[in-house]
Amino acid sequence: MPDATTLPAEPVAPDGVVRLTRAMAVGSLLAMIVLGLAWELWLAPTGNRTLVLKVLPLAIPIAGLLKHRMYTYRWVSLLVWLYFTEGVVRATSDGGLSAVLAAVQVVLCLVLFTACALHVRWRFRQAGGRESAAIDRT
Repeated sequence: MPDATTLPAEPVAPDGVVRLTRAMAVGSLLAMIVLGLAWELWLAPTGNRTLVLKVLPLAIPIAGLLKHRMYTYRWVSLLVWLYFTEGVVRATSDGGLSAVLAAVQVVLCLVLFTACALHVRWRFRQAGGRESAAIDRT
């Protein structure tokens, strides 16, 4: 059992890379939500606008990203590939404004994935390769 001398007195403030990757991840996630809502409600709606529900899963990880939860960064980096696939399919099959919006979604997905991957990699490197459970508590 660790004693009081081995535990840090205060939580360690995130460094510049962690702050940057979190800002990139949160920013691109919020941009994907706004894009999805605008796309399906106003800019290029399809059918009866039920595709707007696709943005709901994107709202779930916001709190975890803001709290630096490693688990959230990991599963968002997997979730984003569903939106990437949709963007690629719609960019190549739709026409006009919808194809442009799909291409923007693809770019946002790549930014989000890159930010999550860099965030996780950097934090593992900073932790010295210790188990992820110890990292999740920070």
